[in-house]
This record gives sequence, C-alpha cells and structure tokens, in this order.
Amino acid sequence: MSALPVRVGFIGAGANTLARHIPGFRAIPDVTLAGVANRTLASSQKVATQHAIPKVFASWQELVADPAIDAVCIGTWPDTHAEITCAALASGKHVLCEARMARNVAEAQAMLKASQAQPDRVAMLVPSPFGLQVDAEIRALRERYFIGDLRQLVVFGLDDQFYDYSKNLHWRQDAQKSGLNALTLGILHETAMRWCPPTTKVLAQTHIFEPTRPDPHSDQNVPVTTPELVHVLSELEGNARGIYHFSGVALHAPAKQIHLYGSTGTIRVEFGPTEKIFVGRPGHPGMKEVEIPPQLVGKWRVEAEFIGAIRGEEPVRLTDFTAGLEYMKFTEAVARSAAAGHAVSLAETLGS
Repeated sequence: MSALPVRVGFIGAGANTLARHIPGFRAIPDVTLAGVANRTLASSQKVATQHAIPKVFASWQELVADPAIDAVCIGTWPDTHAEITCAALASGKHVLCEARMARNVAEAQAMLKASQAQPDRVAMLVPSPFGLQVDAEIRALRERYFIGDLRQLVVFGLDDQFYDYSKNLHWRQDAQKSGLNALTLGILHETAMRWCPPTTKVLAQTHIFEPTRPDPHSDQNVPVTTPELVHVLSELEGNARGIYHFSGVALHAPAKQIHLYGSTGTIRVEFGPTEKIFVGRPGHPGMKEVEIPPQLVGKWRVEAEFIGAIRGEEPVRLTDFTAGLEYMKFTEAVARSAAAGHAVSLAETLGS
C-alpha cells in the first residue's frame, strides 16, 4: 500500500530550509516539493531552479491559497510566523513552522488557537536541535531516578557570534523581527523543558554592551534592540531552582551545557557536533562519560515526524504548539523581568 502523497510548499527559504528541510522532505517517499515563495520573486526562482521545485509564487498569500499545496514549511523571520501560520491553517494546510515560534506570547497564543480550530491539520514547530542525540538516554536516567529529586538546573549558552561590532546588525538583534527571545535562550530552555519540571517564576537581568551596529541596508548605524547578555534565576515546579547564563559576546567560552543537580546525583550535558553526557553519584571520584549505544543515539528527523503525523503514522513529539507556547511564556517573562527589575511569574504572561 502506497503512502499518502503530500505536496509541500516552502515560505521563506533561508539557511535552515536549504540545509535541512528541503533535503529532509525530498528523502521521504511520496512527498513532493511543490512550490516556493521567498522574499522576492527573483530569490524564489533561484531556489526553485537550484532544487527542482516546479512552481514559484509571487507571495506567500498565493502559496497558502493554492489548493495543490497540502502542507507548508515556514522558514521566515519570527515577525511573520503568526500571520502566515494562522492563514495557512485557515486554508486547510498542515504547518511546520521554524523556531522561534513567534515574537511574543500573544502571537503564540493566536497560533495555538488557530491550530485548535483545525484539529485535523498537523501544526508543528521545528524543535530545538540541542539534545536530540542524548534525549532518550537522559529521559531514561531521569525515569530511573538517577539523580533523585532535581534541586538545581544550570544552563549555559555562551558564544561569540556577536563579538565583532563591525558586522551588520543581525535579524536576531532586532526585536521587531526576532521578538522578545534573546540569543539561544529559548532554544536551550526548550531542551531543558524536556527533562525538567515547568518553570514558574523568573528574575532576570540583561545588557547590551554596544548599542548600535551597521545597518545592512544603508551606511548608517542602527540600534541593537535584543540583549547581548542574559542572566536568569528561576523557580521550577516542586523545589528546584535554575540559573541561566547567556552571552553572544563571550570569547573562548565553554561549550553550551545543561546541568541537572539532584539529591542523589548529577547529569551534565555538553552540546557540540557530538553531544556528550557526564554523570556522577556520591562516592564517585568524578564525573564519568556515558557511552550511548549507536542505535540509541537520536538524530534529526523533523521532516519525517511532520509527514508521519500528517499520514497518521506517529504523533508530533517534538515540538507541538502547546510546548512552543510554554517556551514563549518563559522568554517573555525573562524580558518582562529584566525591564521591570523584579521577578515575574510565567502565569503573568498569559493573555498578554
């Protein structure tokens, strides 16, 4: 019996779409790369030519309205995610939307509401790639109560991506495009959410060291409107507490990491091309790396999961719109706390 054919249209064909989504969908039997709408007609035609996509659309609205498209993959900046997602779902399309989910909680709530109004359509977010390799092993460690009761969560997201102030302003430094999410805060928090209880409250501070950057569209400097440094203290359901340290201007920083400190042990995850888990228990001389059997190492299968959900072969495990709203509440609470100078409950972000 042949699989249900699925015709996918691409709205926005940036780096992740070209590197992951187009090859990922092409590798699935009975999936057709049916059309593309990029920022300009010329760039759409270029992508279509390079990747043998038969139809070019002058706008995303035309692609969404086309009855020959079954599903859309949205790879635009976050400022358009909510509008395109809601329109696509209303047109009866399945939706795979790139992270970040949206600019703020209000937009994320609108996306969730639109998906709930179309329960027979699949609505999925591109999940955080951090932790995919080690996810099954960490879940198993947690289920075996390896660290006992979680007491402390520590998340490091340090790099030097914005260290060179002579470079043009990146869209991630423009709050109008990227929203209230800063650096890799949301994407690493999403990973931590897979292994930890929900966050209930945050106290944050942020900072911008260099207030302007060159404008990529003129010879002027323009304001940087998203933080270059983020510190967060958090409270989790139960008795655990969290610390987040993020920077985009940290030279020679350690690898991105998540630490789980519990009543009977510790788990440390280091992210890189190969993800590593280190564990320790009382009486151990130090942390020991966990050897994961190759067949249990997870991998990127976003496109396969999306198509599998459309075909009714599997559920969306990573990441549905409900989970996306949860990380959006976290990033908005962090932004609100930093602006107000006091702790903010995630419940306060509802209905914003």
